[in-house]
Amino acid sequence: MRIGIIGAGVIGVSAAQALMRDGHQVTLFDPEGVAQGASRGNAGAFAFADIIPLATPGIWKQAPKWLLDPLGPLSIRPAYALKLLPWLVRFAGASTPRRYAAARDAQAAMMQLSAQALDRLLDTHDMHDLIRREGQLQIYDSPRQLAAAKPGWDERAAAGIRFETLTSRDAIREVQPGLNPQFTSAVFTPDWFNTTDPELWVKTLAERVVAGGGEILQTAVRGLDTSGPGVTVTHDGGTAQFDKVVLAAGAQSNTLLRPLGLKLPLETERGYNTTLPASAFDLRTHVTFSSHGFVVTRIGDGLRVGGAVELGGLDLPPNMKRAQILLDKARDFLPELDTTGGVQWMGFRPSMPDSLPVIGAAPRHPDLVLAFGHGHLGLTQSAGTAELVADLVAGRPAALDLTPFAPQRFLKDRP
Repeated sequence: MRIGIIGAGVIGVSAAQALMRDGHQVTLFDPEGVAQGASRGNAGAFAFADIIPLATPGIWKQAPKWLLDPLGPLSIRPAYALKLLPWLVRFAGASTPRRYAAARDAQAAMMQLSAQALDRLLDTHDMHDLIRREGQLQIYDSPRQLAAAKPGWDERAAAGIRFETLTSRDAIREVQPGLNPQFTSAVFTPDWFNTTDPELWVKTLAERVVAGGGEILQTAVRGLDTSGPGVTVTHDGGTAQFDKVVLAAGAQSNTLLRPLGLKLPLETERGYNTTLPASAFDLRTHVTFSSHGFVVTRIGDGLRVGGAVELGGLDLPPNMKRAQILLDKARDFLPELDTTGGVQWMGFRPSMPDSLPVIGAAPRHPDLVLAFGHGHLGLTQSAGTAELVADLVAGRPAALDLTPFAPQRFLKDRP
């Protein structure tokens, strides 16, 4: 079949290689080119241990704090608060104990599939040289905060995730020297690993797609017509007809769904970071400062400090003070960190209120397959999502139950 893919980020490009493996002819569309959105500026982590949804029981009680602290680890831009309200209502609904547990279990299943799919992808494309296996050190501000996090780690243990709890400065120093001695509580996940460079990862996959006969067009898609057989794509360079289309446009996906009578509760987790020269600090592992919502990680020939979540939509200007706040904190927590010569960045992570991506055929539009909304887990879940998309296009049973990920979960008029 001829398959069009809208979006040349990590989800779209990964889907392309999976579909080509099944013998399909693929064309990708992206106005900015390959890996120029959230796929370029992320932390490069394959975070298979991150099975806990953002919507945890009781978290909605913190909403006033998000409004009052514009530079906190999770914040809401006041100018966007009213528009965000419907999403927040769904977010609160997703935080009930029952729905939280269901989302956690679905996320754990997705992580297991994605880890297995990544192994298959690495072997197929021989990309092991783009993987860095150094584990992850998750730092807590105090023993009390570590104790409060224990239920989440117990849930990870139940899902088969290995970790070691560290309760002394010396134990932490053995994993990562140079941390502020104030830290005495941490968890180390040895099986965690990263790509050496998230942009290079996607571009390498894209090169394999093109080498295999796929096509990548740097052009903006303006509309989709599903009225006839297949799907017609209207783009800046003309029109193209496909048997099926995969919508993997990340935070921009609703723009193309609205004219089809569909609108899903897709929001943007605006993430900020600063990339420093590699000489900035001797980093031995991926470090996460849990209480502050940011990470320090090695990226290519540099060091990236970033993270946090700002709910502010697509149109408001970036608040680069957030990137600076993270950098200032990193300097406090890593006293030897040289913060000069950094390059700041802001990107849009596509986020659903229940922390689960949308994967499935669009309601009333069976030839349109949706694959977006992965939040900060797009890279992590890209290989698994790609295999699921290939299953959907082929009409074969999926590797896991797609009910928790189906777009119908947000729609009253289920087909």
